[in-house]
Amino acid sequence: MKKVLVTGGAGFVGSHLCRRLLRDRCRIFCMDKGESRHRGNISKLIKDNYFTYINHDVTSPILSNIEFEQIYNLACPASPIHYQNTPVDIIRTSIYGAFHVLDLAKKCNATVLQASTSEVYGAPDMHPQTEDYWGRVNPIGERGCYEESKRCTEALFHSYFKQYGTDVRIVRIFNTYGPGMSPSDGRVVSSLILQALKGEDIHVYGDGSQTRSFQHVDDLVEGMVRMMNNTQKFIGPVNIGNPGEYTILELAEMILRLTKESKSKIVFKEVLKDDPQQRKPDISLAKEKLGWEPKIPLEEGLKKTIEYFQSVVYMQGKKSAHLVKKKI
Repeated sequence: MKKVLVTGGAGFVGSHLCRRLLRDRCRIFCMDKGESRHRGNISKLIKDNYFTYINHDVTSPILSNIEFEQIYNLACPASPIHYQNTPVDIIRTSIYGAFHVLDLAKKCNATVLQASTSEVYGAPDMHPQTEDYWGRVNPIGERGCYEESKRCTEALFHSYFKQYGTDVRIVRIFNTYGPGMSPSDGRVVSSLILQALKGEDIHVYGDGSQTRSFQHVDDLVEGMVRMMNNTQKFIGPVNIGNPGEYTILELAEMILRLTKESKSKIVFKEVLKDDPQQRKPDISLAKEKLGWEPKIPLEEGLKKTIEYFQSVVYMQGKKSAHLVKKKI
């Protein structure tokens, strides 16, 4: 049975990846800092005999005698809230974590996959973005901590490959959504859905004409697994994203329609600093090398995500009612 380490495995994408790998009959070791907001993602997985949780921060060396065959490195906060509040933590986790994961992979002779991001393209002047585009990043902008640290991790992975022959893989992940997203991470899909379900004003920044491409987390996981297991020794980087392009205003209107009874209305706010105007992947390379392309249409995926957040709002309401009753 293949032994697989997933760093950041208790997070949104990591927990979905762990579930998939368990279905593929792998022995999973999930490494995370154990922050309480993520524990719900893996609460059922912990009961599985082939799942082991390791409470560890990747900014410290990973001292393990387990001979992992594969390592997925997903350990890094990846939301606007973190960009604004903990930029140093993001850089430290990305870069120190990459060093420690690569050292472990080198020791184990494991294949190691880095979860990079479309943010390495910054505010692109090329559309759609191909993997040979070097990007347009403001290193001291609001998103610079995340963009530049991920660019550095890609350089580290390539350097370990060149200097030590480490078997590396790099995927550039575009906007991803789905059940299990944190309600407090500030990402556009979760924010808009929660505002609609709570009947609050839906905030669209600028005039809403900026575009994004949204992929369901199940499609992303499939792409990551294919990249890890490709037998061509294809190391990437490769774009993993849905090339369907929507304006933020179109997304907000779709969410309003799908929530049906929402009393929310769209309110336009001041444009965010360093917010890219366009972001869309060219996935020709993923099709060619991995035989991969996304399968889940946006509307179908949003329905499942809205159902998940309906349960989140319901539980939040019950908790609030309990606290009020207790106070009285």
